[in-house]
Amino acid sequence: MGLRRIGTSVAAVTSLVAAAGVGYVVGTSGGPDDGPPSSPPIALANADLTTPATCEDLLDSYVDRALEQVGPYGWGGGPIVTFDAQAGSEASSPSAASGAERSTVTTSRTESNESGTNVQELGVDESDVVKVSGSLLLRLRDGELVAYDVSGERPTELSSTRIDDARGNGWPGDPGGELVLVDGRAVVLGTSEDGLESTITTVDLADPTSPSIVATTTVRGRASAVRLHGDVVRVVLQNGLPELDFSYPDSRFGELTSRMRNRALVRKTTLADWLPTVDGDPIVDCADVSIPDDEEIGLGTTTVLAFDPAVPTERTSIAVATDSDTSYFSTDRFYLAAGSAAWGWTDCWDCRMGGTLGMPDGTTPIFAFTLDGTDATYVASGEVEGTIADRWSMDAVGGSLRVAVGPSSETGNFNSVITLREDGAKLLEDGRVDDLGVDEQIKSVRWFDDLAIVVTFRQTDPLYAIDLTNPADPRLLGELKIPGFSEYLHPLGEHRLIGMGQDATTDGMTQGAQAALFDVTDLTNPRQLDVVRYAKGSVAGAGADPRQFTWLPEQRVALTVVSQGWTGTTGWVSVLSLDDARMTNRMVEVEHGTDVADVRLVPLASGKVALVTGEDVSFFALAG
Repeated sequence: MGLRRIGTSVAAVTSLVAAAGVGYVVGTSGGPDDGPPSSPPIALANADLTTPATCEDLLDSYVDRALEQVGPYGWGGGPIVTFDAQAGSEASSPSAASGAERSTVTTSRTESNESGTNVQELGVDESDVVKVSGSLLLRLRDGELVAYDVSGERPTELSSTRIDDARGNGWPGDPGGELVLVDGRAVVLGTSEDGLESTITTVDLADPTSPSIVATTTVRGRASAVRLHGDVVRVVLQNGLPELDFSYPDSRFGELTSRMRNRALVRKTTLADWLPTVDGDPIVDCADVSIPDDEEIGLGTTTVLAFDPAVPTERTSIAVATDSDTSYFSTDRFYLAAGSAAWGWTDCWDCRMGGTLGMPDGTTPIFAFTLDGTDATYVASGEVEGTIADRWSMDAVGGSLRVAVGPSSETGNFNSVITLREDGAKLLEDGRVDDLGVDEQIKSVRWFDDLAIVVTFRQTDPLYAIDLTNPADPRLLGELKIPGFSEYLHPLGEHRLIGMGQDATTDGMTQGAQAALFDVTDLTNPRQLDVVRYAKGSVAGAGADPRQFTWLPEQRVALTVVSQGWTGTTGWVSVLSLDDARMTNRMVEVEHGTDVADVRLVPLASGKVALVTGEDVSFFALAG
């Protein structure tokens, strides 16, 4: 019962099997057809999502929902207020059931993806600033794609290719300025400074000494994820509420006039305002846009654009009429978790509430699609009570969808792990474990085939071991309470885990970064074996970006980036050597300033490790 994938943080989703005759295949290139369909309207197998009969119907659905969200001050109408859905009053967390027998569920060894990136799902590559294939290493920096030969005594630069618009905007989670590499071609993503446009550039590296740009496409839409399945690249694009020239009132009478004018602007919108576009034309057909029946979820569009870099101009696309950046890809599924807007407006002219101010809706809808080549098929949907923090909160294995959820208006003040199964076109709850970290926040989750390790935090760090062998009856096996918390968990063989996170006092005040070694041989009694504490005020890079962690199983060495200082930042590589129950640490200063975020340690086929910093690529010495 071993681990199948890399990564962690707040963890992953499910593998669902499409029932015969359920769903329909989507994925056609081009823009919407303004004429009537040649066949009756397509209805999805589940009423949670429907497709429009015509493009007019699709536009009407956007406008109707938008009119409920526009007020005298525009979208939301007033100040945006967000709340921490996992905050609460202090309380103790639950303990494991007494007398539990020694668990036989085990973890197993895992390595970085062959492209050099520490990924969430083994077999699904993710974009990064560095990629490797054999003796070829590519790195992207400031719009320059640089190719290196790493087969010799030192890396040798082969070429440098200028790629316009191949930068990120610096926003958290922005994949701009990153790339994937497949069959001798690099796909490079860039994001505009305002985050509203994404540029996709395909570069042929058949001769890495003389690369050539073969295709460039700029899409009106914000990229939130880039994944590689075999030779198919998928880009998730988000289009939120349109930017309209709204009016603003300056008197009581002005509010009424402003509200009417703003509603008129919404009625004049076109599909090009709501869908991703290239040169002003939507890239997804109306029949390939699914409309949720829940009008409370966030309004906008989330699109999956798919193509083979060998023919980058032949694209397919599907979309769901909601704006969400919480999506997860397994090896054969795409899952989108939707949520309601966390803001609202009050029409004080007649004192009616025009939205929900503060906490988002208490349930989270989940939509599942199969992946086959560049096509996608909608297969099932359901919902969970609670909040899904990010893609790391979901995982898929053996037909079971496992989700780690935080509290919401529909739950108690605790966290849960929920399993779901597919029943026709529905995702139905199969089992659950509640009362994890009462009044605490999930900091990280590590999913295994039959096991979940969940870390929560408020003042201490409870680490929970949950047996998922029977998805219909998940069980809390054991827990460990220690100061501090782990933001990223990584397995080190079958019975060891390392957690990168923050040291903290007993009253919950964070001190600085730490690396904690755990023994999970007996999951009813997990133990902390050793801790390496870093300087006060330091940060473990893997907590925010797991790509800054590298595990070398043969050498029993973990390499991770640690930084200190918001201004005048210094970055080190922490070389953690493991000897069963102990860790020894060596710190190597490697970078400074904002470039610390792009430091990578890439395992090579030769057994060497490439150190990529802001200005250089070199081989990293594992021994001091």
